[in-house]
Amino acid sequence: MLAVVGTSSTTPVDLTARLKRVRTVADVESALHGVHGSFHVAASVDGHMYVRGSAFGARRLYRATVDGVTVCADRARTLAHLTGADLDPARVAARLAAPCLPYPLADVAMWTGVEIVDPGHALRVAPDGRACTIAWWRPPPAHLPMADAAGLLREALRAAVALRVRPGRVLAADLSGGLDSTSLCFLAAEAGAHLVTSTQHWNRPGNQDHHYARFAADCLPRVEPLVFTSTDLPACFAGLDDRREPLEEPSGLLRDRARHCHTADALRARGAELRLSGHGGDHAVVPPDAYLHTLWRRRPLTALRVTNGFRARGRWSLSATRRMLLGTGSYPAWLTGASSHLREGTGTSPGPAPWGPRPALPPWASDRAVDLVAAVLGRATEHTEPLDPDPGRHAWLHQMREAGRGAALLHEASTSHELPTDSPFCDDAVLTACLTARPHEAGHPWAYKPLLAAAMHGLVPEHILHRTTKDHCGPDWYLGLRTHRGRLSDIADTSHLAAAGLADRELLRRALISPGLNIGSAPELEHTLGVEAWLRDLAAHPDPAHLVPRHHSHEEPPVDTAAH
Repeated sequence: MLAVVGTSSTTPVDLTARLKRVRTVADVESALHGVHGSFHVAASVDGHMYVRGSAFGARRLYRATVDGVTVCADRARTLAHLTGADLDPARVAARLAAPCLPYPLADVAMWTGVEIVDPGHALRVAPDGRACTIAWWRPPPAHLPMADAAGLLREALRAAVALRVRPGRVLAADLSGGLDSTSLCFLAAEAGAHLVTSTQHWNRPGNQDHHYARFAADCLPRVEPLVFTSTDLPACFAGLDDRREPLEEPSGLLRDRARHCHTADALRARGAELRLSGHGGDHAVVPPDAYLHTLWRRRPLTALRVTNGFRARGRWSLSATRRMLLGTGSYPAWLTGASSHLREGTGTSPGPAPWGPRPALPPWASDRAVDLVAAVLGRATEHTEPLDPDPGRHAWLHQMREAGRGAALLHEASTSHELPTDSPFCDDAVLTACLTARPHEAGHPWAYKPLLAAAMHGLVPEHILHRTTKDHCGPDWYLGLRTHRGRLSDIADTSHLAAAGLADRELLRRALISPGLNIGSAPELEHTLGVEAWLRDLAAHPDPAHLVPRHHSHEEPPVDTAAH
């Protein structure tokens, strides 16, 4: 038996033909060669089980042992319910860190006894119950010139978007005015989609997103553009008291959750059944500047030029740049260093970060929280190897896996609102295509997203491809905090984090009701609110509402499923 579950290019007829090549579970991946999309794979051959998610975590897989039997699911909470597992306080505390958690802390379930099958790996279970994980995906070499890598990205992204286009179906898409979402809209139009787009016109003076979004909409065929001003939408952080079925883990979606639901209602009213998001574009097409470490050793003259460009743009000091470039060290040593600097802010070390950004806990994190996270990082040094021996390559892979994790949460949250959101940039084929590019050509300081711009040349208007600015919603963010100041104070007073000994209640209150004091950064506040809301959702819904994936009321399933 062989099943492909999710959005994929295969069909029951095609999968039946592929199944004829399978003699053992070792043949499954070769039989599926060329199938693209975002999906799970499950197979059973002569009593041997083989199951996996996607390479970057957009489709996740968890495992646990129930009465001596290995059980796997795409929801950690399902396994926690079956095993009676408790939340792990260290893993909860770690979710307070900003800007992100390092590998492998980012890829853990929130419950004890529930483990994630590492993205890019498959779970194999023998007839006698012995289970092991094996790698089914390897990153490609990063050796292609820009033009060749851009060609691969163009075709991969074109195929990913085309998978979501169906005759007679209205397709919703975010059209922010940025290059990521705009590229998806033009690819969807090329595939013949009837588009209805959502553009948010933020309240920031000088906002340019709206101009670029309007320009793009005027160039798109068969499009119905919907524009929402800040006054049309709920304030940021609206719905703090709304308790929902918990996601698999805390997320940063709380800030815009009410706005996303508002726009989803409008899109559904126009007949949309699926929504495309540009989420993951930044993570996919722009490699972290950690690649400078290796570039200095391989191409020092190029590295000098690129480093000077980054220094000028990011205001890196010469001493900090030299220290960061010369002090790479091993990954376990980097994790050890991170464990001893959790109290330092996220912006205290400008420069090319070796192995990626260092995690920092917010000022309101308790001493217990710091100790728990430091201990977890310390234990990770004993058995963790980097995702790649090259620091820059490791950082890019981890960045992509963070995008995949976010895509999974976005899809889960939006599905509950009956308008699933897909993130084509997080499809395995798209991310793999990006990895073929030379990092110093895909992420240099003199152009904005040069890899994606080259991939979309001739399809997206040049006016948009040559954009060099990026807007933000800072005024809306602060207005949302001011609007909900009273409720935020109540949240601090009744904080589940504080009750668990993971946060200082008074410092948390000051940060929430007076964000202008800069007690913590915006990501730190959002992460904390995300964890707090998630704990409250768990308390309100102690048991999963069901143990099977959700289904929709319309005849056609939300994703393609092929099985034999």
